[in-house]
Amino acid sequence: MKISIVIPCRNEVQYIAKCVESISSFSSSQSIEVFVVDGMSDDGTRLVLAELVKKYSWLHVLDNPKRTTPIALNTGIKNSTGDYVMILGAHSELKPDFFEVVLPLFQLDTSIGCAGALLQNISEDLKTQSIAAAMSSPFGMGSAHFRTGLKEGFVDTVAFGVYKKEVFETVGLFDEELTRNQDDEFNYRVLKGGHKIYLTNKTSITYYVRSTFGRLYRQFFQYGYWKVYVNKKHKSITTIRQLIPFLFVGFLIGGFITHLFFQILVLPYIIGIALYLMVSFLFSIRNASSGIFG
Repeated sequence: MKISIVIPCRNEVQYIAKCVESISSFSSSQSIEVFVVDGMSDDGTRLVLAELVKKYSWLHVLDNPKRTTPIALNTGIKNSTGDYVMILGAHSELKPDFFEVVLPLFQLDTSIGCAGALLQNISEDLKTQSIAAAMSSPFGMGSAHFRTGLKEGFVDTVAFGVYKKEVFETVGLFDEELTRNQDDEFNYRVLKGGHKIYLTNKTSITYYVRSTFGRLYRQFFQYGYWKVYVNKKHKSITTIRQLIPFLFVGFLIGGFITHLFFQILVLPYIIGIALYLMVSFLFSIRNASSGIFG
């Protein structure tokens, strides 16, 4: 059994060596090949990769001149020869027991086409600690179980999944028109194609969160923008949880406008906002008391 790992990468000089080194422990126990598909990095990443290629025979570096994530993913998949293909972020590291836990999941049900594990968000300072806490909270992320760890079993999506190679043959590759949400859109097609996605909380992948609130804002703004594009393309709501922010913003705007004309709605509007702030405060206290903020 052979495993192919595809890592899209651009300007990841701070993280790419950690990512590759975390895979090195599997090379003796598993048949592994790794494709880092680089979007023409100019921050020293390519120099780091050149040294890593000398060290590891299973590591291959491919160019991605168009610098988009789905093209990087598809380039790696097309070059892969494994029975399983894993998508991995350059900001991530695999736990030593990852494949030992994840690969047996495919034996639970022959219809499982993808298996994944939890994301363990790693912070590097006080600011990223707060970002990591929000991204691990059900209040912040809803039913994205791969972030919250509240469920083990069949789910609608995972991050950095391991796929049977045959899934790409039946469902196709990643949509190269998408700048973001290409993994959610692909997993939607995986489910539509009759495959199942399984999440385990018995192991995890460490993920270094965005280092500033500005980068986090841009990341999630793009998520929201491209979710609308995906929904229009498929003429369907791919996940129910993505409607919650839309409904909340609609409540804020609609409630503000309508209460100007109907004074009776002032109190329900204020109560709704107060409930949101109270729940947000309670989750913040819970995260702090559980040691998330150190």
